[in-house]
Amino acid sequence: MIARTVQPTTTAAPPSFRVGDERLIKLTPSAAGKVTSLLSRQGRPNGVLRVAVVGGGCSGLQYKMDLQDGPANRDFLVETAGVRVVVDPKSALYVTGSELDYVDALDGGFKVKNPNAATSCSCGESFSA
Repeated sequence: MIARTVQPTTTAAPPSFRVGDERLIKLTPSAAGKVTSLLSRQGRPNGVLRVAVVGGGCSGLQYKMDLQDGPANRDFLVETAGVRVVVDPKSALYVTGSELDYVDALDGGFKVKNPNAATSCSCGESFSA
């Protein structure tokens, strides 16, 4: 099972999201450590990492990452390496099976190993599917 729908029980209209697993996306221990550190620094110890795919970049599509308080409606929520990651349904089509790594070097940063990418640019910031 890649995902199941979850609707938390509260009086306000909470977001309806689906719980996925690491077949959607997973983080390496290095990436998980960096995300945890960033969430803590922002005062969001229970926050999530949003991974999205948007149009742009030299190959047509690029990754967008953001720290947020929690999942939004229709998101997939994946817990991987102790970090909660959310992906919207459209982006899930492009990132399924991906691994997010973090390299602490001069030309480092977050790197996505995406089996769905047909081509990628030399800088590694964009891809085509």
